[in-house]
Amino acid sequence: MQFIDQAEIEVAGGNGGDGLTAFRREKYVPAGGPSGGNGGRGGSVILVADENLQTLLDFRYAHRFQASHGGRGGPKNKTGAAGADRLVEVPCGTLVYDAVSGEQLGDLVEPGQTLCVAPGGKGGLGNRHFLSNRNRAPEHALPGLPGEERQIRLELKLLAEVGIIGLPNAGKSTLISTLSSAKPKIADYPFTTLVPNLGVVRKPTGDGTVFADIPGLIAGAHAGLGLGHEFLRHIERTRLLLHLVDATAADPIADYHIIQQELSAYGRDLAHRPQLLALNKIDALPPEPAEALSAALTTASNRPVFTVSAVSQQGLETLMQAVWQHLETLPQVGPTAEPEMGTAPPAA
Repeated sequence: MQFIDQAEIEVAGGNGGDGLTAFRREKYVPAGGPSGGNGGRGGSVILVADENLQTLLDFRYAHRFQASHGGRGGPKNKTGAAGADRLVEVPCGTLVYDAVSGEQLGDLVEPGQTLCVAPGGKGGLGNRHFLSNRNRAPEHALPGLPGEERQIRLELKLLAEVGIIGLPNAGKSTLISTLSSAKPKIADYPFTTLVPNLGVVRKPTGDGTVFADIPGLIAGAHAGLGLGHEFLRHIERTRLLLHLVDATAADPIADYHIIQQELSAYGRDLAHRPQLLALNKIDALPPEPAEALSAALTTASNRPVFTVSAVSQQGLETLMQAVWQHLETLPQVGPTAEPEMGTAPPAA
C-alpha cells in the first residue's frame, strides 16, 4: 500500500431546489389560491473519520466530491426532496484546512467523528410562501441557493502513543518488527524505511498500544533535507518518544545531538516531549566498551540510557517496562491542544 499523507481536493455542496409557482385547480374550490411548494435543501459534503484507513491514497485519484442537489418544489404545497449528503471517509488523525486561506477547519481523531466541509444550498421558496392579505395570488417563487464550494487540504498525522526516532539505520524498523507484528522493510543500508510504519504492541494487561517507526532523520531534516521533513509531523501526536542511538556508529554521542537539534529546530515543543533513550545494537560491542559508551551517553544526554539489542532482544523487557510506566503517568494528547510538556523523563 502506498503511503500518502497530504492531499488537496475540491468539495461542493448540492444546490437547493427551486421553489414552484402553482395554483390549486380543484372542483368546488373557486378560489384555490397559490400552492407552489418550497425547494429541497441541497446535500452537504461531510468528512467521516474511519479507523480502518491509514493513508490518503484514495484522494490521489479522486479530486472532486459533489453532493446531490435538492429537488424542485411541487404542487399542493409539496416540498422538494432534500439532496443526499456525500460522505467522504478519511483516516483518523486527519487535519482539514481551507486550501486558500489556510484556516484549520477541523481535526478528525475519533472513529466516526464527522466534519461538514461544504454545506448544501437552501431551497427556494414557492409562491405559497408569499401569500398575504395584500397579495392573494403571488405569481413568483425564489430559486434555490447554490451549495458551498471550496478547495480543502487534508494532512494526515498518524495517531500513535509512542514514536520511535533516530538516525537512518539505527534499528527502528527492527525494533518495531520485534515488538509487534509489523513487517517493515529491513536492510543494512540507510533510508531503508521510506514511510512511517505502525505496529500494535501488547501491554502486560493485554491492551494494545500503537508504536510508529518514523523514517530516518538527518541533520537539516527540519529544513527539508532527507526524509524527516515529510514525516516529522507524525511525531506531534505521540505521547512518548523512544530515541534509538546506534552503538556501532562512528560517533553515537554526536548522533544523539543531531536528533535533538532537529527536534528543537522543527519546533512545536517536540524537543520537550517526554523521551526515553536507548543504545541499540549493544550485542555488537564487547562488554567494557559498551558500558563506557553507555556512561558517556548518559552524561551527554543527562537522562537514563537503556542498553538494548533489537535483534537479540537483549534489554527489551526492561525498556518496555519503562515505556509502560511512562505512559501510565503521561497526560493524553488532545486533538487540538498541545500536550503537557515535561523536562527530562524520570529514571526507570
